[in-house]
Amino acid sequence: MAKKALITGITGQDGSYLAEFLLNKGYQVYGLTRRSSTPSYDRISHIVDKIELLSGDLFDQHSLIEAVKASNPDEVYNLAAQSFVKASWSQPVLTGDFTGLGVTRMLEAVRLVKPEAKFYQASSSEMFGKVQQTPQNELTPFYPRSPYGVAKVYGHWITVNYRESYGMFACSGILFNHESPRRGLEFVTRKISNAVAKIKLGKQDFIELGNLDAKRDWGYAKDYVEAMWLMLQQEKADDYVVGTGETHSVREFLNEAFKIIGIQDWNSYVKAEHPDHVRPAEVDLLVSDPSKAKQILGWQSKTSFKDLVKTMVEADLEAEK
Repeated sequence: MAKKALITGITGQDGSYLAEFLLNKGYQVYGLTRRSSTPSYDRISHIVDKIELLSGDLFDQHSLIEAVKASNPDEVYNLAAQSFVKASWSQPVLTGDFTGLGVTRMLEAVRLVKPEAKFYQASSSEMFGKVQQTPQNELTPFYPRSPYGVAKVYGHWITVNYRESYGMFACSGILFNHESPRRGLEFVTRKISNAVAKIKLGKQDFIELGNLDAKRDWGYAKDYVEAMWLMLQQEKADDYVVGTGETHSVREFLNEAFKIIGIQDWNSYVKAEHPDHVRPAEVDLLVSDPSKAKQILGWQSKTSFKDLVKTMVEADLEAEK
């Protein structure tokens, strides 16, 4: 019998890569999607006939219970969230409900219908925020610096609570920034790769950005979905930090991206510290210590920073042509 997996957020970057990964492993894949008048299946259009989409919403408990009943999953991957940090400032209550309480609703649906299913929660390096130690590992205290980060901390701890209170197999993957050509255009990496492609093709003159000195641990989303799956293949449920262990600034990302289109001095193409793109509270430096994932899961990031930037810029050049 093929294993069954239910993925919330299947139409997103991670959900689409995870669906591909699980299909390759022979899983029967179900995806939860919100009803909308214009479905956005861009990222899963090539596999939409191989998966089963179920209608549901993290705001609606009943729909989640029905989705778990319909899919009867062995594994549940909760990837759905309001995931854009900047938007969490303008929509803090929605972010708390969706990204925080939504996790509880999903856990509750699994507990009521299929408590033996293994559950994965997408936690985030944004929980570390104003970092208390560098690099950050599973024992680093959280100090979130955005409504998004705060909501993710809630989602993280409620997952721990369900594991410890109900004996559920529930894990959190504390994923550091992971990018790809499927990243949304509102995220700084994709914003850069897309703008660089447009500048090369004469479709755009410059790019507006915020803090160029913010440093992140950037990996390739396609590598990271394997870590999610590996967490649910263990004997014991636990939480893991997933990242590259390297940090790079937005400035370095710009350097690499412009180099691909043959521009060394990019200053005239970039307007930095733009007030629209500066956060009320900045997270200056995030860098992971993924040694536990390496030791226990046997997982490590495969794609270098330069290769990641190259993959993204080349995909955008292809798409913009």
